[in-house]
Amino acid sequence: MLFTATRLADAYLVDIERLPDERGFFARSWCREEFAAHGLAAELAQCSLSLSPRRGTLRGMHFQRAPYDEAKLVRCTAGAIWDVIIDLRPASPTFQEWQGFALTAASHRSLYVPPGFAHGFQTLRNDTEVAYQMSAAYVPEAAAGLRHDDPAFAIPWPLPVSVISARDRAWPDYTAPEIRPSARFA
Repeated sequence: MLFTATRLADAYLVDIERLPDERGFFARSWCREEFAAHGLAAELAQCSLSLSPRRGTLRGMHFQRAPYDEAKLVRCTAGAIWDVIIDLRPASPTFQEWQGFALTAASHRSLYVPPGFAHGFQTLRNDTEVAYQMSAAYVPEAAAGLRHDDPAFAIPWPLPVSVISARDRAWPDYTAPEIRPSARFA
């Protein structure tokens, strides 16, 4: 697997290394040892799928509050998405910054989302499926989110939103946590 650092601290694009032959190709999409060697969360607690029938569907921006925060490995397995992450870790050099990535089924590319990040995506095609691998189990009481149109981040989504849940529309405006100098340099 090939790991490419993103602009945001500790987040990576993960590409497969194809071993082609007359049948097509074979590639690993997950390896605990390779993730650990890159200093990334290497535990796998849960795998999930989402299917969005309509282009323009928006899911996110989701995260779990500590101590239940999770790392995610996200891959589009059918269709295409615009995948966005926001660094919400006060001690991070990229705190409150966001970055977006096009992920398609054809590319087989994954996005590693570190614990402490919000994550969401918009579907770019009908019948888009996304696979998630998470380092921690989902804890409903720890679930939180940010609105996709929160003015604190001003994310320019590529399409008008065609479908979004009531819950995702209702997240409150983002308020940055107080940053104490000792916490920033701990």
